[in-house]
Amino acid sequence: MTMHSSLQRAFTNRSVLKVISGLNNFNAENVGAIAKSAEIGGATFVDIAADPDLVRLVKSLINLPVCVSAVEPEKFVASVAAGADLIEIGNFDSFYAQGRRFEAEEVLALTQQTRALLPEITLSVTVPHILTLDQQVQLAEELVKAGADIIQTEGGTSSQPTHAGTLGLIEKAAPTLAAAYEIARAVSVPVLCASGISSVTAPLAIASGASGIGVGSAINQLNSEIAMIAAVRGLVEALATAKVLTP
Repeated sequence: MTMHSSLQRAFTNRSVLKVISGLNNFNAENVGAIAKSAEIGGATFVDIAADPDLVRLVKSLINLPVCVSAVEPEKFVASVAAGADLIEIGNFDSFYAQGRRFEAEEVLALTQQTRALLPEITLSVTVPHILTLDQQVQLAEELVKAGADIIQTEGGTSSQPTHAGTLGLIEKAAPTLAAAYEIARAVSVPVLCASGISSVTAPLAIASGASGIGVGSAINQLNSEIAMIAAVRGLVEALATAKVLTP
């Protein structure tokens, strides 16, 4: 497996910012705007729905590595052929509202099927937050054995912040931060902390052992490219302060 060189550098520096447009977002205009904002703002890479037309569009607009997300392994093949640089099994957040759960056995099976189809591509896998922390760690270890190159945590949808402002942002990020802390100590591959992360909690993700963060709704729900660029820049600056704070 050869990881994109700019990605490799960012993971080594523990300064990765992945901007997520949404696993079920097939709106070409919106995805294009998010991708352009991500590049202008200084993100490391973008994560879009696994659709070959979207991949070609985004690759024509930006020079950042492009990741595609899906929960069906066969969807990755056409997207990789269209130029996707890496793939992600997940993000599961959008499915929980529909009552769809992803258990450890299914995520492991998806990983094995994906690796059989695409043995060379850089593969990121999300560990479902519905598992207990020790189950998340156990699954992460099994995923790495099955060929995962990056482990992503989640948890923003399960936390119910009771406070506004900074305290509420820390409460929202607590589940994914806890998962990153535990998993980063158990696996040798980079961990991306995603779901519920903000510029307040980005440094906490790095301090917890993550090599970077994945951010979706804090950027993709904004209604202008200027606002999106500003949000991306704020996250990049937060990650830069994290590197100063952590040895």
